[in-house]
Amino acid sequence: MRRILSFLSLLALMGAGLGGQAAATDATAIALDDFSYTDTSAEPTDQGAVHERRLQTFMVALRRNISADPRYRLASSVQDGAAFKVIGGIQKTSTLVQWAKVAVIDVGARKLVMDKLYTFRGDNDESWERAEIFVSREIMAALGAPVPVALAVFNFELEDATAASAGASAMSDASYLAEVTGSVREALGQSGRYRIVDVDSASSEASARALRDCDGCEAAIAQKLGADQSLIGVVRRVSRTEYTLGFQVRDARTGAVVSRGDSGLRLGADYSWKRGAVRLVSERLIENQ
Repeated sequence: MRRILSFLSLLALMGAGLGGQAAATDATAIALDDFSYTDTSAEPTDQGAVHERRLQTFMVALRRNISADPRYRLASSVQDGAAFKVIGGIQKTSTLVQWAKVAVIDVGARKLVMDKLYTFRGDNDESWERAEIFVSREIMAALGAPVPVALAVFNFELEDATAASAGASAMSDASYLAEVTGSVREALGQSGRYRIVDVDSASSEASARALRDCDGCEAAIAQKLGADQSLIGVVRRVSRTEYTLGFQVRDARTGAVVSRGDSGLRLGADYSWKRGAVRLVSERLIENQ
């Protein structure tokens, strides 16, 4: 699968040359590159000419289906004003199995709005036609979907109003906090509303001080990471069996608070931090939008 995934190196164009603006027309311009094709099935018969014909037919149909929608028009390249760029590749792995990798890039936002791997069975005209119909529908759905917000979710912090934790208790707290952070990232990412930005490269800067007390410094860190927004969360331990939860989201560019939430209630013990945090962000950031 490495060879089919290699086409994603084209995403480097996002940093050099994808700055063109969509043309001033009602229809959104789409640049659709020819997909690559790789045959690693090791079949004895050379099917290169047949595959080239089927791939050309596939691309003609794909362009026809997209341009048939009045919301879109085809552009020859990003430099010609395309708002989105579609790239892809197909790999035949065995006699009956082929893979299709497709990505859609929002040019202006320099973001992936779709990056999926599909499998389809068969290697004849009919199977290729079915694959094209399915892929075109997936691309159209991605083009019509809102662009996910790039969100830097920093590690949740503990504000302990009880006696200072130490030893095994501190290790337990760290483990529970890691579960909270991971579960919140997973819930927000799976919602489709957010694209979770990796914050590991800024871990030293983020851990140098408590982000909850740095007067919005997390927004600047998030901006350096290429995020649109930042999220910090706090678990406040009231007693060994009671806690509250809170989070705050800022615009990475301006530092303005765009959303916040607080459980407002004293909830169960530390093992339920994860459940409470996921419920809170789901209610305030996912279900409430």
